Amino acid sequence: QVQLVQSGGGLVQAGGSLTLSCAVSGRPFDTDCTAWFRQTPRKEREFVGAISRRFGSTYYADSVKGRFTIASDSAKDTVYLQMSRLEREDTAIYYCAAGVTFPPVDPEDYDYWGQGTQVTVSS
Repeated sequence: QVQLVQSGGGLVQAGGSLTLSCAVSGRPFDTDCTAWFRQTPRKEREFVGAISRRFGSTYYADSVKGRFTIASDSAKDTVYLQMSRLEREDTAIYYCAAGVTFPPVDPEDYDYWGQGTQVTVSS
């Protein structure tokens, strides 16, 4: 059984930093990609970034490039989303997801999802 368990999140002031974690267990061999998405009540689920477990390659949405970094600990199969210079527009529920192809940006391409964690950026 594949499980993605998220931790981190919370309230942070604009300009601050926050790190989210996504611990993956039971990952199928071909599920190479781990991605982060975010969602607000007003928007569809938005791709944030992704990392290839096999190659360590990363891919980011333009809106977070240069501010967010995705890293992984292969031994623990845990993926991190390191967020810095946070803006109010980054306020959302963040989800991690695992899928086969890197880097798909469509949430429909992902088979497994974490439970979501709230990030709130205050001004």
